Amino acid sequence: MATARKKQISLTDTKYYHCISRCVRRAFLCGEDKFTGKSYEHRRDWVEEKLLMLVSVFCIDVCAYAVMSNHTHIVLYVDDKKAKRLSDKAVVIRWHKLFKGNWISQKYIEDEPLRESEQLILDEHVAKYRERLADISWFMRVLNEDIARRANKEDNCTGRFWEGRFKSQALLDEAALAACLAYVDLNPIRAKIAATPETSDYTSIKKRIDHAKLGKQPKNLLRFAGSPRKHMPKGLPFELKSYIELVELTGQRIRADKRGYINEAQPILTRLNIEPENWIKLTTQFSRVFHGAVGRERTITAYCETLQKRRRTNLTNCERLLA
Repeated sequence: MATARKKQISLTDTKYYHCISRCVRRAFLCGEDKFTGKSYEHRRDWVEEKLLMLVSVFCIDVCAYAVMSNHTHIVLYVDDKKAKRLSDKAVVIRWHKLFKGNWISQKYIEDEPLRESEQLILDEHVAKYRERLADISWFMRVLNEDIARRANKEDNCTGRFWEGRFKSQALLDEAALAACLAYVDLNPIRAKIAATPETSDYTSIKKRIDHAKLGKQPKNLLRFAGSPRKHMPKGLPFELKSYIELVELTGQRIRADKRGYINEAQPILTRLNIEPENWIKLTTQFSRVFHGAVGRERTITAYCETLQKRRRTNLTNCERLLA
C-alpha cells in the first residue's frame, strides 16, 4: 500500500525532495514512439516551460530536473518560510495566476470593500492558498495535470496519462542531496541519449552550464550558494564550479567510450566523505537502491521519529554508500 504523502514530508527534517512522475501509456511522454514513428519531442518544451513557470507562483524552488522520454525527475526545495512572509494580497495574486479563485478573492484583488462576513471567508481562503503555495503535492498536481490535458487533447483521447501519483523521496542531508542532484542531471547520459552534460537538453545541468559560461546562475533554478558557513544565504550548499566539474567527470565515467577519473580530492566528495566508487553507484542507481527517504543514520532516525515511523527504510544502503 502506498504511503500517505503527509507521512513522507517533514519540513522540520529537510526542505529537499526528489519527485518522479512516469507516463502510463505505451506512447511516449516525449521523444519518438518507435511503434508509430510519431515524434513527441515538443512535449519536452511543455514540461520544462511549465515547471520553470511554476517557480514564480509557488514558494518552491527547482534544484534539478531531467525530462526523459517517459518520465520526469525533479528535485525541489520547499521555502515554507517565504510562504509565511507573503502578504495576503501577494498570496491571492500568485494563486490567481493558476486559478480563478472565487468572487470574494476577485473582489479583494480589485480593492473593493468587503463586508465583515466576506472578510472572514477571504481569510479562510488566503490561509488555504498560503499553505498550498508551499505544498509539493499541489506543485506536482498543477504541473502534471496541465501536461496530461495537453497530451490528451493532442492524442484525441481521454483517461489517465500519468502512472498514478508522483513518487517522492526526502533528501535528509548534504550527501543525499549531492548524489541525487547528480543522478538527476546525468539521466540523459546514463540513458545514452546525450554524450555530455552540456548537450543534455531539457536538464538543469545544461541550463546551469549555459549560464555559467556567461558568469551567471539561472534565475528560475535554486542557486548554488557555496559551502555551508555562518550566515549562509538561501541556496544549494555547494560550489557551482566544483559541482559542474564533478558531474562532468562522473558523466565520463558512465560512458564506456570516454575516460573519466574521480578521486578523493574532488571538493564535494572530500567534504561529504563519499568514496569515489560509492559516488558512481549513487549517481547511476539512486532510484534503484533507495526507496524512500535518503540520508545518514542520524538524519534518517530523526526523520522517522518526526513522522512516527517504526521502520528506518534504506538504512543499510545508506550506511554502506554514504558512510
